[in-house]
Amino acid sequence: MDLEQLIRRAVGVADLYDRLNLQERGRAWTTEQLALGFVGDVGDLAKLVMADAGTRDIEDHRDLLGHELADCLWSVLVIAARSGIDLEQEFDRCMSMLTEHIDGRLR
Repeated sequence: MDLEQLIRRAVGVADLYDRLNLQERGRAWTTEQLALGFVGDVGDLAKLVMADAGTRDIEDHRDLLGHELADCLWSVLVIAARSGIDLEQEFDRCMSMLTEHIDGRLR
């Protein structure tokens, strides 16, 4: 899948969550709530990375690590899309800036 396909798929799932939350709770998650959920996912990811490094014991951490990385990616894609951010353009701009900065320090 390319980035556009990932974004479409992520937003499609987010739209399904919105429908479910409207049905069950009468409201959909705001972008702020998505960001808070992302923070929780990053915490879970950190624990799994620690398990992968051998500093925590979590059964099946490798399988869980892949799942949590995908959860985090989903959050980033949805937050960017709902905020009107062209993630591909911003990623390219950020990587160019970092490359220039690092190259400048390596000389």
